Amino acid sequence: MIRKSTLLGASSAAVLLCALAAPALAQTEQTPPPAPAATGDQADTSEDIVVTGIRASLARAAEIKRDAAQVVDSIVAQDIGKFPDPTTAAALQRVPGIQVTVGSNNEIVNPRIRGLDDILTTLDGREIFTAEGRGFAFQDLPAEALARVDVYKSNTANLIEGGVAGTIDLRLNKPFNYKDPTFAVSGKLNYASNAEKLSPQISALATDRWDTGIGEIGVLLNVSWYDMKFNRPVNYVAERRSGDHLNGGDGYAIPISTGGLNEFGSYSRPQANGSIQWQASPELQLYVDGLYSAYRGKFSTAFYEYQLFNSDSVSNIGTDDNCFTARVNGDGFNANSGQILNNEYTDQQLCNLTSGQFHNTNSFTSTQAKNHKTDSYLAAFGAKYDADRVHLALDLSYQESIVNNETFIVDTGKKVDSVSLDLNRSDHSPVVTAPGNPMIDPTGYTFFNGLFQDYLRAKGDLFAAKLDGSYDVGGIIKTIEFGGRYADRGALFQQVQLGVGAPGGSGNVPVTAAGVPSDFFVRAPGIPQINGGAPFLIPSRSYLLSDEGQALLRDYFGAPEGQPPFDPTRRFEANEKTYAAYAQVGYEIPLGGAIGVDGKIGVRYSRTDRDITGTGLVDGDPVTTTASTSDTDWLPNASARIKLGGGLQARFTYAKTLARPPFGSLNPGLNYIVSTNPNIRNGGSGGNPNLLPQMSDSFDATLEYYWSSGYLAIGGYYRKIKNRIVNGVDVETIDGIEYNISRPRNVGRAKLKGIEVSGQTFFDFLPGDLAGFGAFGNFTYADSEIGVGDDLSGFPLQGVSKYNFNLGLLYDRHGISGRVVYTYRSKYFDEDRSGAGDVRPVGTETWLNYVRPNGRLDFSLGVDVTRNLTLTVEGTNVLRSRYQSYINNSYFIRDTRTDDSIYAVGFRARF
Repeated sequence: MIRKSTLLGASSAAVLLCALAAPALAQTEQTPPPAPAATGDQADTSEDIVVTGIRASLARAAEIKRDAAQVVDSIVAQDIGKFPDPTTAAALQRVPGIQVTVGSNNEIVNPRIRGLDDILTTLDGREIFTAEGRGFAFQDLPAEALARVDVYKSNTANLIEGGVAGTIDLRLNKPFNYKDPTFAVSGKLNYASNAEKLSPQISALATDRWDTGIGEIGVLLNVSWYDMKFNRPVNYVAERRSGDHLNGGDGYAIPISTGGLNEFGSYSRPQANGSIQWQASPELQLYVDGLYSAYRGKFSTAFYEYQLFNSDSVSNIGTDDNCFTARVNGDGFNANSGQILNNEYTDQQLCNLTSGQFHNTNSFTSTQAKNHKTDSYLAAFGAKYDADRVHLALDLSYQESIVNNETFIVDTGKKVDSVSLDLNRSDHSPVVTAPGNPMIDPTGYTFFNGLFQDYLRAKGDLFAAKLDGSYDVGGIIKTIEFGGRYADRGALFQQVQLGVGAPGGSGNVPVTAAGVPSDFFVRAPGIPQINGGAPFLIPSRSYLLSDEGQALLRDYFGAPEGQPPFDPTRRFEANEKTYAAYAQVGYEIPLGGAIGVDGKIGVRYSRTDRDITGTGLVDGDPVTTTASTSDTDWLPNASARIKLGGGLQARFTYAKTLARPPFGSLNPGLNYIVSTNPNIRNGGSGGNPNLLPQMSDSFDATLEYYWSSGYLAIGGYYRKIKNRIVNGVDVETIDGIEYNISRPRNVGRAKLKGIEVSGQTFFDFLPGDLAGFGAFGNFTYADSEIGVGDDLSGFPLQGVSKYNFNLGLLYDRHGISGRVVYTYRSKYFDEDRSGAGDVRPVGTETWLNYVRPNGRLDFSLGVDVTRNLTLTVEGTNVLRSRYQSYINNSYFIRDTRTDDSIYAVGFRARF
C-alpha cells in the first residue's frame, strides 16, 4: 500500500513541474541560445567557466542535457570552489533518479543511479577508483575541486565500459577555461549540531595563461583542506528471540539486547590538483594533469549494550496485538530448514514485547579505536590534434590508491540492577532507561569478551592509454568516430583479524587488574534513546592507539607482541588487462525547417584478461591458488534525437552495458574443513574466478521542452539485467569427500523500469525583484523486480526506493542567490536477514530489514558584498531527518540513526 505522504509528494512534484512549463507555453516559440560545441561526449569542454550564480549554472546544465548524445544530467559549479552542495555526493542527490545514504560520519555517500550501485566513475574521462575496489568513494574528492559533474544514464561507444547503472564523470578546472589571470579563495566554518563543535575548511585556485615564443601556455593549481568534527549516535534493538529462555518471558518475542553506538572523532581531507596546457600550434595542444587526494580519520566507535537475555528475569511486560505462531528451536531462535526437517522445533504462540523491565542485566561498553588513512594519486599526459576535419586525442594516465586502516578494540562491562525498555512510541524510537546511569561510574567495570585487532591494507593501481578520434564527414553521416583503450589494473588486499579472550573469562576480571592508567576510561557522547542521551564510559581511544597502551594490553591478554602479521587467508592479488576498441557514426537528417533527427550508432568491443591469486585454509593449512580468466564482450548502442522545433525534442536510446565483478568475489581462495559432528555436513566458502560480468540491455525514451529560462522533461527507462551475483551453497566433491561450499555465482536476473520527470525555470514574467525567483524539481518512479533463480525472486532490488523527489525554490538577482531544497526517498530494504535467527511467523521465509521513508531540507544563501567578495550561509538536514528501520514488520523496531544538522558560514573571494 502506498502511504499518503508518498502520494502527496509525488503529486506535489507533478504539479510543480507542470507549473514550471506554464510560463514558457504562454510565450511565443523561442530557441535557446546555442551551447558550446563540446557537450555530451567526453570531449574536452573549452567553455569559459565564469558562471557566477545559480541561474548561470542551471542554464549551462540544461544546455548540456539538451545537446548530449546520451541521456545526461549535469551539475555545474556556480563559481570557482562553489559547487551547489557541500560534498559531491550531496550534490548528486539533486539529480533525477539519484539515491544516496548517510555514512557513519554524517557524510552523504554511495550514490545510486535509479537505485543501482554498479556505477563507473571517471575523472575528466579517466577511470578512477578507491583502493582494491571498482567503486570510487565520492567523499574522497572534495566538491570545491570540481567544475562540473555529468551523470550519464545511457551509453555511447566512446564511453569507458564498466557501469551497468551508468557513468558519473567528475570534471576539474583547467587553465584554458579562464581568459584572465584568476585567483580565488573560499573558506567556511561548519557547525555540527551533534558534535557541537566548529570545523574549518578552505580552498584556493590560481591560474594564468601566457603567450610565449613556443605558443600559449596555461597553468592552474587548486588546493583544498578541511577538518570535520563529527558525532553520529545510533540506537538499535536486536533480533527477537522466544522469551521461554528468560524467567518471566514465556509467550513473548523479546529482543536479545538493546543498545547503541556512537561514532565520534574527526576526519580531514587534503586535496591538490593542477594542470598545464600548452597550445604548441593552432592544431596541437599538449597537457599534463595531476591530482592528490587523501583522507585521515581518527575516531572511536563507542558501543553501549544491555544484554537482555543475560538478565535474571523480566517483569512489567507490555504488548500489543501483534501475535503470531513461530517455529522455535531449542535455543529460542527461528528453526532452520534442517531443524524443521528433523522436527527439532516447537510451535509457539508469541506476542511482540513493547515494554519490560529487566533485572540484574549484563551491560558492556566498548571502544573500537580507529586510525584510517587513504592516499590517492593520479598523473596524466595527453595531446589533442584538431585540423580541419580530423580530431584526435591521446591520453596516458596512471592512478594509485592506498588504504591503511587500524582498529584496536577492547570491551568492558558490569552488571546493572535494572533496565527498562519502551518500544511503544509513535516516533518508532525506543526509550532505554537504567536508573542512576550506572555506566558512568568506573566502579565494578570488568573486561568483557576480549581484545580484538584488525589491520587492513589495500592498494589499487591503473595504467591506461586511450585514443579517441573523429572525422567530420558532412551530410547525413556527420561524423565517423573511432578509438581504443588499454588498461592494466592491479589490486592487492591484505588483512589480519586477531581476537583473544578476556583473562579469566568474560566479566570475571576487574579492569584495574591490568594496570591501566587512571585516565583509561573517558566519557563518550550519549545516545539520545538511552538514559536521555547521558554520557557513558569507554576505554580511551588515544590510549588504545598508543604504543604504550597496545603493548600493555597485548601482554595482559596474552596476544603476540607488536602488530600481528597479515593473515595469508585474508589476502588476494589481482592483475587485469583490458583491451577495448570502438567505432560509431554520428548522423543528422534534416526534415525541413527546425525539424530533424540526429544521433549516434556504434559498437564497443572489450576483452578482459585476468589473473587473481588467493589463499585459503584447507584443513588448517594455507593453500594458494591462481586462476586465469578471459571475457569478451560486444556492446552496441544506438540513439536518436528528434528535434521538433520551438525547443521541443524527443530522444530514444539503446545500449548494452556491463559491470565487472568485484575482485573480492573473484578471489579463488577456498576455506573448507571436515566436520567432527556426524550430523553436520562438511562445509567451506570461497570466491569464484569464473564469475561473468553483469550485463544490461538499457532502453530510454524522453520528451523534453526547453525555453529561455528553463526546461521540462519526462522520460521512461527499462533495464533488463542478467548475470547478477548472489551467494549460494552447492555440494562440491574434493578428494572424494562432499562439502557444502558457499560461493558467489551468476544466477540472478532482474528488471528495472520507471519514469523520471524533471524541470527548472526562473519566473521572468514576474515584476521587479520577484523575477529573481525560480524553482526546480524532479520525481523518479523506480519499479524493480528480482527474477527467478534468486531467493528474493519477486522482491525489489536491494537499496532501491520506489519513489524519490526533489523540490527546490531558487532566488538569484542583484547579487543575492539562495536555494531551499527538500529531498525525499521512500522506503527500501538494505539487508536480507532471511538466514538470521529472528523468530518470525510460520511461513515467512523472506526476512528483510526495511528503511522507513524520510526527507531532508537544506538551504544556502549567498550575498555579493562587492564584485569580488561573497558571504554565504548554509544549512543541511535542518529538520533533523533520521534513518529508521524495522525488521520485516513495522512493529519490529530496529535502528534509529541520528543524522546531523550542519550549519556553515563562509566567504568566496575572486580576483
